[in-house]
Amino acid sequence: MSPMRKTAGQKAAATRKRNAAKRQAAAKKAASTRKHRAAGKKAAKTRTRRAAARTAAATRTRKKEAALTQPVQVQEPPASEAQVRATPETSIPE
Repeated sequence: MSPMRKTAGQKAAATRKRNAAKRQAAAKKAASTRKHRAAGKKAAKTRTRRAAARTAAATRTRKKEAALTQPVQVQEPPASEAQVRATPETSIPE
């Protein structure tokens, strides 16, 4: 029995089929990579957001504690000096 030979049409079809399979495999891999990258970005964004919230909460707590521990300063009004108004009857003291 002699081996069967492929015709030109069959050979081209086989090549097309192989190339299509490679293309599909590459597309599948790219889609998988995109999904993984998106998941990673989402996780990073969540981590950042949570860290920012934690920092903000710590700052709020620290400010609240600082406000409670500081002594309250009562500001007294400045002592008013007797003001002399110059009128025609009074002379200006020098």
